[in-house]
Amino acid sequence: MIRILLAEDDQVMREYLTRALERSGYAVSAVDRGTAAIPLLESEHFDLLLTDIVMPEMDGIELAQKAADMAPDLKVMFITGFAAVTLKTGKPMPQARVLSKPFHLRDLVMEVDRLFDTESVSGGL
Repeated sequence: MIRILLAEDDQVMREYLTRALERSGYAVSAVDRGTAAIPLLESEHFDLLLTDIVMPEMDGIELAQKAADMAPDLKVMFITGFAAVTLKTGKPMPQARVLSKPFHLRDLVMEVDRLFDTESVSGGL
């Protein structure tokens, strides 16, 4: 089963995304900030880091950079309402897809499916 680490500081959005991805057949571990994701990346295997860009303590870009050092094969997808932030960091960007808010859950699941060339059971989204 494909394992996703979701880092999203908005509780409602985090729960919403977790439910949608789990219903589509993915295993999801969700955290409320980038710093909470680091211990999980150190101790568990994930196939995808799905992270908001704008979060307190550690933004999604910094998290993705640290994750790339820890797990070079980890795929990364950003979800954000501030897509322009990715262009202004001055830091090298990890290879990643960006999905701008607002988006439909169907779009998120389709993007994740494309990353892994799978067909989910997302007919109900």
